[in-house]
Amino acid sequence: MLTQDNNTTRPDISHLRIAPQDKEERPIGRWFLIITVIAVLTVAASIFFYFFREQAVTVTVADAEQIVSDQEHTILNASGYVTPRRRATIASKITGQIMEMLVEEGMLVQKEDVLARLDDANIKAMMKTLEAETDAAEATIAEISVNLKNMKKNLARNRSLYKTGVITVKELDDSETLFDGTAARLELAQKQIDVSRARLSEMKQELDNYTIRAPFAGIVVSKDAQVGEIVSPISAGGGYTRTGIATIVDMQSLEIEVDINESFIAKVKIGQKVTATLDAYPEWKIPARVRTVIPTADRQKATVKVRISFDDLDPKILPDMGVKVSFMEAAAVPETNANRVRVPLESIRQDKDNTVTFIFKNGTVESRPVKTGPSNGKFIEILAGIMPGEQVVIGDIVNLHDGQKARLAANQ
Repeated sequence: MLTQDNNTTRPDISHLRIAPQDKEERPIGRWFLIITVIAVLTVAASIFFYFFREQAVTVTVADAEQIVSDQEHTILNASGYVTPRRRATIASKITGQIMEMLVEEGMLVQKEDVLARLDDANIKAMMKTLEAETDAAEATIAEISVNLKNMKKNLARNRSLYKTGVITVKELDDSETLFDGTAARLELAQKQIDVSRARLSEMKQELDNYTIRAPFAGIVVSKDAQVGEIVSPISAGGGYTRTGIATIVDMQSLEIEVDINESFIAKVKIGQKVTATLDAYPEWKIPARVRTVIPTADRQKATVKVRISFDDLDPKILPDMGVKVSFMEAAAVPETNANRVRVPLESIRQDKDNTVTFIFKNGTVESRPVKTGPSNGKFIEILAGIMPGEQVVIGDIVNLHDGQKARLAANQ
C-alpha cells in the first residue's frame, strides 16, 4: 500500500517479515560463550589451588644410628637401693628453742645457707653486760695510767729532795712503793681487759651457734623440727626435745648400694660395667660402674656390700628408690643383626595397634610401621622397619600423615 506525505510517495514496509527458513545462522557467539566459561573456570581452579593446596611442613630430623654390639653379657644380678654418699641430719651445737625455721622439704640449699635460728635473747643480754664490763675496764686503765704518770713525777721530785736532805728515806720509800703498786694495778687491769675481750670473742662465737647453717649444698628431704620446739645435741630421752633440724641430701652423690652373696663376690671388680634398672622405670637401662667393694662381710647375711656409681645422674633418680643391677662381663659374642638401629624416643608415634615413625625422603614424609625394642629413656631400639642412616622426623609428629610434603628446618 502506498501513502502520500507532503506530496511525496514512500513505500510502507511495516508489514514485511523474513521467513524463518531464510534466517542465516551465526555459530560464532556460541563458541565465544563456551571459551569464556572455560577461562573463568580455569582461573577459579588456579586461585583455589594456590590458596588451598597443601603447604610443605617444616620438620626436624635425626639419623637412625646403627647399634654396635658392646660384646658384653650379664654374669650376675642383684637388687638394692639408691643411696647418697652425703646425707646429713643437721643438729644444733647447743640447746635452745627454735624461733625461726627457714626450710621446707624439697628446697634446694647452698653451703652456709641459714636453715633455722634459735632464741638468742639471753646470750645477747650477756654480751651487752660483758661489753659494758670491758668498757669499764678500759676506763679504769685510763684512770690508772693518769695516776701512774703523776706518781712517776712525784717519785723523781722526791729523789731530788732526798739528795738535798729535804725528805727522809722513809718518805722516799713510800713514794717508790706507791709508784710500784700503781704500776702493778695498771698491769693487772690490762690483763683483766684482755680476759674480758677473750670472753667477748667467745660469746660472739657462741652467738653464732644459735644460727643453724647448711654444711653442704643439697636438697632438704626431711624437716625434723618446728618453730617453738626445743633442740639439743643430746637426746633428753623424754621425747620433747629434738636432736635434728632437717635432713639434707647431696643429690650429686647418689649411688647404688647392693648386697652380694659372698659366694659370688669374686665376679665383682672395681670399675666393672653395670646396667641398672629402677623399679619405678623398668624400661630405662642406666649405665653405671662399680665404685668400691666394702672390704668386710656381714656375718649374719653372708653378704658383701658393693657401691655402684651412675655414669650420668638424672633428676628422676631419687634417694631410697629400689633398683636392680646386672653386672656385665666382656664376651666374644658376634653381632647377629647388623641392621639394628636406634632412634630418638620422640620420633615414635602409637597409632591404635601400630607403632609408626616418619621417614623424611625426597621432600615428603613417609609413614613407616616399626617394631620396637628396649628404651633407655632417650633412645629406643628399632628391631625392624628402619635401615641405618635413614632420617626420622622428631618433635611434633602428631599431625603428620603419609606422603605429606615437608622441608627441613633452617638449622639442619
